[in-house]
Amino acid sequence: MERPHLSLVLETFRVFLRLGCTSFGGPVAHLGYFQNELVQRRRWVSEAAYADVVALCQFLPGPASSQVALVLGYLRCGLPGGILGWMAFTAPSAALMIGFAYGVHLLNVQTAGWILGLKVAAGAVVAQAIWNMASRLCPDLIRFLLMAACALVLIFFHAPWLQPVMIAFGAVFGLAVLRKETHASRSHEILSGNLLLSRRLALVSLTLFAVLLGISLFWTGGGELENTFARFYRTGSMVFGGGHVVLPLLQAETVKSGLVSHDVFLAGYGAAQALPGPLFTFASFLGASMKSAYPPWFMGLWCLGAILLPSLLLILGALPFWARLTDNPQAQAAMQGAHAAVVGLLVAAFYDPVWKSGVTSLQAFFLALAAFAFLQFWKTPNWAVVLGCAVIGEWLL
Repeated sequence: MERPHLSLVLETFRVFLRLGCTSFGGPVAHLGYFQNELVQRRRWVSEAAYADVVALCQFLPGPASSQVALVLGYLRCGLPGGILGWMAFTAPSAALMIGFAYGVHLLNVQTAGWILGLKVAAGAVVAQAIWNMASRLCPDLIRFLLMAACALVLIFFHAPWLQPVMIAFGAVFGLAVLRKETHASRSHEILSGNLLLSRRLALVSLTLFAVLLGISLFWTGGGELENTFARFYRTGSMVFGGGHVVLPLLQAETVKSGLVSHDVFLAGYGAAQALPGPLFTFASFLGASMKSAYPPWFMGLWCLGAILLPSLLLILGALPFWARLTDNPQAQAAMQGAHAAVVGLLVAAFYDPVWKSGVTSLQAFFLALAAFAFLQFWKTPNWAVVLGCAVIGEWLL
């Protein structure tokens, strides 16, 4: 592939930076922004190619909208465009989350009314995510029961290692029990011409992903940076089914280990709903909120890089092989089971810490109920509901 012209790379960076500043509403909304700006208006890719890109990124673990930005930037002007587009889309939200962490350090998050309002908003957002994900990912009795079983196990047993075990169990259950459907192959446009990544680079990426995952799963010692990297890398490797699934995984890695308090965790998660860009930048808030020997901004960027690295390696590794992967009926069945399990993870996280720590009074309950209704039934933007909860919380809670 010829080296892309610098002006093309800079244009890609500029377009994704603007999208990172204006794309509110979560990953599904982000895909709509991309489709409108890059497919319809700029015609960087065709509708069919865009559908293929979205299918790939929803199949793999990680933040779907960030992964789509990476692939679209790559299709526009090669690997430099992919990496810069991916970084530009993430940067605005990450900077705001790190800035919010600095502000929280100066506040009493135990009693501030607007912080309590953010925690209530987090509860409403997670409840809506469960509602929507369960209807899509658990449409039959078998997957509903799998979801319920995983949720009950995680509610009654609190070991952090149980979460990846439940995801793995769901995948094995799906492979053994769920219906394996075959789909006719499509013409995958992203594999055409000279845009195809080399299989050597793909194999190196997949090998590096697997090695780092194995190390992170069994890491028991080391310094602060190594331990933190392991926690956030394994989290980024396990997020199937949507950005909200990052909540229970990060809660197990940071709150239960004592790195971040319940109150700070939920306040940051609530604030993340009001910001543009990918929800995974919540990791930068957590990194900047930890007690550390390093500056908060550095730990925020360190944690963000660790949680996003798995998705980068998986995308680079999957592009040359993805048609076979997504058309494989066994892989589809395993993913169906894994997706049902992650809904169970989200249900468990909704109970503890979101509900137990965020909805602590009758006023908070009715505020959470109203926020959920505005999100689910009146389709109010997340940022508006979050800001409303913060204002009402300062007055009411």
